[in-house]
Amino acid sequence: MEYTVRKLAEVAGVSARAIRFYDEIGLLKPARISSSGYRIYGADEVDRLQQILFFRELDFPLEQIGMIMRDPAFSGPEALAAHRERLMARRQQLDALITNVEKSIAAIEGGKAMKDKEKFEGFKQKLIDDNEKRYGQEVRQKYGNEAVNRSNQKVKGMTEAQYEEVTRLAEAVQSTLREAFLTGDPAGELAQKAADLHRQWLCFYWDHYSPEAHASLAQMYVDDPRFTAYYDKEQPGTAVFLRDAILIYTGK
Repeated sequence: MEYTVRKLAEVAGVSARAIRFYDEIGLLKPARISSSGYRIYGADEVDRLQQILFFRELDFPLEQIGMIMRDPAFSGPEALAAHRERLMARRQQLDALITNVEKSIAAIEGGKAMKDKEKFEGFKQKLIDDNEKRYGQEVRQKYGNEAVNRSNQKVKGMTEAQYEEVTRLAEAVQSTLREAFLTGDPAGELAQKAADLHRQWLCFYWDHYSPEAHASLAQMYVDDPRFTAYYDKEQPGTAVFLRDAILIYTGK
């Protein structure tokens, strides 16, 4: 079946303006242009739009979606399987947060004490899910499922103080990195501070830190366009800058 922009927008539940914009940026080109000048979309374009909307639902920026889908190695079925995993993880996270809220309400209304650890279960699950979304596939391929699963268990066992500290460190890495990037010197004091904060942050997830693994992860930020897009979203070139800072920091 074929669709005009308006009909496809109705079927997909998005605005016609969004579909036209996807065409303008090269993300979703029509199958053909009719003799009357209308964009016409077929089955392949419907499938592609579905993929785009899944990525958007999972908070991928459009630039990153474009890089992923233009990759010659991109596979629709594999992407759908990955979407399912991420959505299942999101459901697990939401279930944990809902349980957390329900326990909190019961504690307040029924006078039943709630353990401090229980209060943070949903938030710790979010940390795991966010890191799986951002790094999971690549890190599992590089370091193995066992190492990643141990890391996730380490997060689940965090105390309230540890959870607060890792959250603070994540914010500190980003803010320090932004300032350091403006200096243009990956060997400078600010850049090396960002690299050290990054190491501290990693140590909350890794059961064993090594300069070699740290340097390898930094290189992956540059080699994989999805990592690069994440770090470069505000300041293009940040991923390379961070990589260089970490390589200097680790002596690698």
